[in-house]
Amino acid sequence: MAGVNGGKPMQEGGSALGEGATGADTAPAAFRAAVADLRSARMRPEVRIGDTPAPRRLAPYAYALTATVEVDGEELADGRLVLLHDPSGHEAWQGEFRLVSLSQADLEREIADDPLLAEVGWSWLMDALEQHGCRYAEPSGTVSRAYSHYFGGMADRPSSTEIEIRASWTPVPDGEHLGLGAHLRAWCELLCQCAGLPPLPAPTAGTVGGVPEPGSGSQVSSVVPMPLRRQPRGGA
Repeated sequence: MAGVNGGKPMQEGGSALGEGATGADTAPAAFRAAVADLRSARMRPEVRIGDTPAPRRLAPYAYALTATVEVDGEELADGRLVLLHDPSGHEAWQGEFRLVSLSQADLEREIADDPLLAEVGWSWLMDALEQHGCRYAEPSGTVSRAYSHYFGGMADRPSSTEIEIRASWTPVPDGEHLGLGAHLRAWCELLCQCAGLPPLPAPTAGTVGGVPEPGSGSQVSSVVPMPLRRQPRGGA
């Protein structure tokens, strides 16, 4: 099953806004600050972040990144998050910024057959945004499940099932700050939920979005993957 990974690690450099940015040459300060916030956010250790080319027609300015959840060298889930910015505002967004995401993971068939899977998948995102203190408006999206059977040269692969969550929402500033780092951590927590990892505890003193700050002495509980995946993502 094709994934959305393939972005370059952020530390490899690129433009001042990262290789995932469009409109970098003329980007307003608000967009630059928003990208910097995303790029400086700290993730839980199972999450790998990288830049990826941003769409060029959805907004005057855009920045995109990919995230992959890995445990013991196995990719459990992946996705893409896109930040859109229109300085003139957008009626459908009810704001100048919009976050658009795609999250996907393979599931065991019995879990995919759960009639409440769609509602649960959407609640993972809403709960993560609330847990990380994100202010947002106009959320929308879809939760889909897909069943794949393989033929011909791929006939030796077992049948697979997948959950796919497409979502978008408008980040609402708290004063002068959008707090996009918290939105990114919340979305990555959704990916971890899709991968079957237990959620992090609610953020407390000495943590950033549930991730311990250096020298804080806080510990994140050990992560044990649930049996949601029969084989690594992208396996031939």
